[in-house]
Amino acid sequence: MLHQILGGLMQRYMERVPDVKAIIQAMIQEGIIAKPEDVENDHIAFRTMGVPQLGIQSLEKIFLHYGYTKKSAYHFPEKKLDAFWYAPPAPHFPRIFISELRVQDLSPQAQQLILSYTGEVKSDPVDALNLDDATAVDSFLHSGLWRLPTLEDYKLLAAESEYAAWVIYNRYYLNHFTISVHNLPGGYNTIPEFNAFLERKGFTLNNAGGKMKVSPDGGLLQSATVANMITATFANNETHPIAGSYVEFAERKVLPQFAHLPADQVKREHRRDGFEAGNADKIFESTYSSQTGR
Repeated sequence: MLHQILGGLMQRYMERVPDVKAIIQAMIQEGIIAKPEDVENDHIAFRTMGVPQLGIQSLEKIFLHYGYTKKSAYHFPEKKLDAFWYAPPAPHFPRIFISELRVQDLSPQAQQLILSYTGEVKSDPVDALNLDDATAVDSFLHSGLWRLPTLEDYKLLAAESEYAAWVIYNRYYLNHFTISVHNLPGGYNTIPEFNAFLERKGFTLNNAGGKMKVSPDGGLLQSATVANMITATFANNETHPIAGSYVEFAERKVLPQFAHLPADQVKREHRRDGFEAGNADKIFESTYSSQTGR
């Protein structure tokens, strides 16, 4: 059932984010992988609104039900976000990263605007779901929870929080998936090498805080493309280009205590796990106008 849910998320994400197929195709042409299934998905990420009946506490119920384990918390004061990551029930499943907007920290006008939409959801919608019905869960993750926003409201929110504007339009749409580069062949298995490959192929990388984001311990290196712009249809059939989703890349170094292991014996549990707030803070900006407008 988890395979089905994750498959549904990835299918729709790939349809809407042309960079996914283009990057995988470039990897096949380059001989890095033989087929799309060779790509290891490090993690997927969701964005949510922090209101009582929604947010992390609601969405996480789905993944906890399927055996995910809630791990560390992260905080992003400047962006007014909180987040948690979730470890998968088995190594072949991706980690999950769920963030939420601290709506109560926004201006009264922005709060009122958000609540005019999220207030249409009267109770936690996940409580009404049969979590053992993978088709129902898949459908829920691609359904609108509130009315389609107006372009005017979208722009008002974006002026204060681009994250808020993204969520008000996209809802629980998959924000990104992440290619693990450390298990790729030599010459492509580090972030600097993989970034060079991507740029050679014409992909634009998020350069907020540098194209390569590095954790203080040096164990987690990340990069991301800049989100594709999509033509969004708002209420009253108004259309406007907005940031869609993007692709992320992660290199997890072998932990010092396992440095003696031969490369062919290194497994997921031997590598740096978890996330890094400093890295994630800059990667959020893949959908921000400072990046998409470059």
